[in-house]
Amino acid sequence: MENLTVNNYSVPSLFDITGEDSNWIITSAFMIFTMQTGFGMLESGCVSIKNEVNIMMKNVVDIVLGGLTYWIFGFAMSFGRSPLNNKFIALGDFFIDPSVNDPLKGPIYAAFIFQLSFATTATTIVSGAMAERCSFKAYCLFSFLNTAIYCIPAGWLWGEHGFLKQMGAVDIAGSGAVHLLGGSAALASAMMLGPRLGRYDNGRGPLPLGNPVNAVMGLFVLWWGWLAFNSGSTYGLSGAKWQYAAQAAVMTMMSSFGGGTASILYSMIRLGGRIDAMDIINGILGSLVAITAGCFLYKGWEALLIGIIGAFLVCGSMPVFDMMHIDDPVGASAVHGVGGIWGVIAVGIFAQDPYPLGTTARRNGLTKGGGWYLLGVQALTVVCIVVWGVVSTIVLLWFIDKIIPIRMDVHVELLGADITEHLVRHSQVGVSRALSAFRAVIDTRKAENLNMVGMNPGHDKHLDLVKMLAAKRKYRRSKIFRMITHNQNLGVKMIKGVFPKLKKSKKATKKESSNEPQKINLKETIPTSPKKVPLAWVN
Repeated sequence: MENLTVNNYSVPSLFDITGEDSNWIITSAFMIFTMQTGFGMLESGCVSIKNEVNIMMKNVVDIVLGGLTYWIFGFAMSFGRSPLNNKFIALGDFFIDPSVNDPLKGPIYAAFIFQLSFATTATTIVSGAMAERCSFKAYCLFSFLNTAIYCIPAGWLWGEHGFLKQMGAVDIAGSGAVHLLGGSAALASAMMLGPRLGRYDNGRGPLPLGNPVNAVMGLFVLWWGWLAFNSGSTYGLSGAKWQYAAQAAVMTMMSSFGGGTASILYSMIRLGGRIDAMDIINGILGSLVAITAGCFLYKGWEALLIGIIGAFLVCGSMPVFDMMHIDDPVGASAVHGVGGIWGVIAVGIFAQDPYPLGTTARRNGLTKGGGWYLLGVQALTVVCIVVWGVVSTIVLLWFIDKIIPIRMDVHVELLGADITEHLVRHSQVGVSRALSAFRAVIDTRKAENLNMVGMNPGHDKHLDLVKMLAAKRKYRRSKIFRMITHNQNLGVKMIKGVFPKLKKSKKATKKESSNEPQKINLKETIPTSPKKVPLAWVN
């Protein structure tokens, strides 16, 4: 379909919409913004109780700061109109603000609010992987600058200048541009930060959820928003678009049915008949991510199959990341990264040309007689986005760390970010009296050995050590920190700057040459400066 012409100017397809289309686009954008609530509830339900306010505030920051930079330069880098545009990046329409007399005023605003909802979602994906050990101030700077990481590959796939779009790559609603990019950035950020303190001290098993009900409620809100995410990506209802919008909604649900069923079976087999909430949550989310790239290009059974495969891939990959000691508290790397890879590839296998729409440029997938071309382009898309997402995020976090350390201080992580960053103090989680009441009539040993919801058992031994050393009143804070972080991978920060440089005698240097904490004599006298550092944060 040829682009509309206004005053001898060829209107980009992004702005070639009717009033009916704009109504659908704006309404879908409003619904997509509710996904921020879903992400916030899911992430706050997955982290320790002492960090739930912190993760919610990071979701707020994603909209505020990420939205600001999207208006300043994000939209311009993806869809800007300029003679300087090239196949890598657009360079026009910075600080987008059409004049009153601009004939494209309505379409521009509709396009901006819709694309803004996608951009803020991509950044929020990363916040879950950085939970419980990323400095809030550093995260604010990350959220402010991360817009550039998202907007450039979004332009590759959806901007008229983009080299992937010109090659025929298909990503209707963002399995690649949003989810795979977000999952790749999540993986890179988890590696840069390192695991939470004590995360793998007691094995690779998952930590208790802070609030399982919040996590499940977050799933429901995301499920609702996903319908707008996919159906809204028909970008209108005029012509035949309304038919494919309806198809996108049905295929989205079909995929989630398959993914939910597969994740239930996976969890029951893995746990001997029991159901793990995170298996179900991430299995369903993985199926939704997988269907997003080709949401109205499939038949019902194909959507079901794509969801099933997506759920198994996501659920199966989460333990793999833990085996590599990549600590991702919400599983964003698996859900959005692995699920996104499968979603982009699935288009090249199952896609059917959605006539009369030009979504696939009249191409079909491998199983529809379309040959290998579309599958090859989709595979190239995966490689480009993964490489860009990982490399650019590592560079950005390295740069931010030079300005603001990205890793929390040790005591901040142990106390929790809610009280140290936001002045919110949670009450203690008590032990239920029910176990005591039933102890005489049933075997409660297994239940009593379970970790309490919302607590992080990996921190207990470190806090006990801090309390013991502080009671001696001879240990400086730097000495205590050095001992409790022994052999802990704290990522790029490596707790630099925490330990003050002290002048030591040769004899003291020789005594402290060993790095093994168990060999340190607790009665040893440590040189102190005239002004003692208070340990007020130790309870």
